[in-house]
Amino acid sequence: MFVSDFRKEFYEVVQSQRVLLFVASDVDALCACKILQALFQCDHVQYTLVPVSGWQELETSFLEHKEQFRYFILINCGANVDLLDILQPDEDTIFFVCDTHRPVNVINVYNNTQIKLLIKQDDDLEVPAYEDIFRDEEEDEEHSGNDSDGSEPSEKRTRLEEEIVEETMRRRQRREWEARSGSESEPVAAALEKSSRLFPGPMSDRTAPKSPRRDILFDYEQYEYHGTSSAMVMFELAWMLSKDLNDMLWWAIVGLTDQWVQDKITQMKYVTDVGVLQRHVSRHNHRNEDEENTLSVDCTRISFEYDLRLALYQHWSLHDSLCNTSYTAARFKLWSVHGQKRLQEFLADMGLPLKQVKQKFQAMDISLKENLREMIEESANKFGMKDMRVQTFSIHFGFKHKFLASDVVFATMSLMESPERDGSGTDHFIQALDSLSRSNLDKLYHGLELAKKQLRATQQTIASCLCTNLVISQGPFLYCSLMEGTPDVVLFSRPASLSLLSKHLLKSFVCSTKNRRCKLLPLVMAAPLSVEHGTVTVVGIPPETDSSDRKNFFGRAFEKAAESTSSRMLHNHFDLSVIELKTEDRSKFLDALISLLS
Repeated sequence: MFVSDFRKEFYEVVQSQRVLLFVASDVDALCACKILQALFQCDHVQYTLVPVSGWQELETSFLEHKEQFRYFILINCGANVDLLDILQPDEDTIFFVCDTHRPVNVINVYNNTQIKLLIKQDDDLEVPAYEDIFRDEEEDEEHSGNDSDGSEPSEKRTRLEEEIVEETMRRRQRREWEARSGSESEPVAAALEKSSRLFPGPMSDRTAPKSPRRDILFDYEQYEYHGTSSAMVMFELAWMLSKDLNDMLWWAIVGLTDQWVQDKITQMKYVTDVGVLQRHVSRHNHRNEDEENTLSVDCTRISFEYDLRLALYQHWSLHDSLCNTSYTAARFKLWSVHGQKRLQEFLADMGLPLKQVKQKFQAMDISLKENLREMIEESANKFGMKDMRVQTFSIHFGFKHKFLASDVVFATMSLMESPERDGSGTDHFIQALDSLSRSNLDKLYHGLELAKKQLRATQQTIASCLCTNLVISQGPFLYCSLMEGTPDVVLFSRPASLSLLSKHLLKSFVCSTKNRRCKLLPLVMAAPLSVEHGTVTVVGIPPETDSSDRKNFFGRAFEKAAESTSSRMLHNHFDLSVIELKTEDRSKFLDALISLLS
């Protein structure tokens, strides 16, 4: 059920309890976690933090800790699947779910006892009515002519809830039977069973007859998209509690910016949420001129900026930033000789000497830096880049340290998805979490260096894919596969890095191709995950259009294609459009996907 009063129904409930936090491995979840940690610290709430990167880790961690806790908080995981069916908790276990993944599973919405959804209901959720989903159609036909008394709706609801429990018990018994059978095909059966458990619904049952209920569920569940940032939801809770601080506000800003950087939300949604946060920034960072209210130079200051759409340019050289930002690289077509020439023309149009452009931004002449934004925007308009500046925020730690919100997103993401073998996934998670604190600026600067390496590798891989024609049209979608041995391929084995590469590749391809039909196609991209296990990561990206609503249909399509070909697929990631697939099953899986979407 949706929680209407976050303060009474959530915070005051967990305030006197010992709780377990399950936090997904994305920047928005980290920021929401930091805000919640700060609130818990204020009120001395005991908690345990467990990072989870996928459904398998979530199940394993829950089994490990379920005896010690009654209250569980899930951040950016759990809303879009039947959580009770997956975790099989005790009846007195309570889950508080703060998740941006949409659509929200209907079982979670209408469970009034164990699932509490910390989700803003002013988002466009479009949840089907209870009667439309859980209606017993045969009963309806039998009693269509009968007058109903006042007790019938509650009786019907109780009966249907009992049926849901019975169905859950049948699934559990089937899993126990399969576990005892120990056949050779057990890994395949387990993967398929897991897939059907995670995604029950109209696409997972081919033999079921058509019905209004299935049509309603299909329309509701077929597209995956994202709602309001979890960090923003947690900041609003802190504001309600009158415990909001500048640090919490900054984490909310970083959480929102993460959604924008990764193209998870529309431009309209981003601008609307920026407006909400801008009011909080004005409230927290108001400065009076009189001497009594002067602040120390070491204070944290957040300001609204209408800044350049260039990645890390204040911590890099302007030339490197122009070459490795997706927006400018795609518009200039920098993978071609003509594109490099256009970049030189662009710099000449601004009147910036190459010596200045290629040295660190911090070392550029102050006279050039003063009007740099206006100069770049003016020249960008001449070269067809109308959106060169974007609404964002920056933070100052004293005079020396200044970061844009996007800088922190790139740095934190790179720390979390670092391919370095010197630590586990949990170590990288903790390092990324620590980098969000102003007391750990050394980790943030380390993250910025990793982010530069990641951005360079991304653009080099895009250039390689486009120049060697690796992006091919398969009919209903474009397809690109990174081969084992490709330079920097290890950087793209993690889901967030591969998704970002895919989105940037699609933008660049749309700018480079002359085929109008191909400009409107989505992209499926594969990259090696594990050579030992013979698996690849496959990600689906929706079409790149100005009017795109960022809704992704590949989650259900992947599930259907794998089911029809018995491909060994694992839906382990919280985003439905990211899967793990056996390398030898890839060709038949793609054939099924083509026929399904044609």
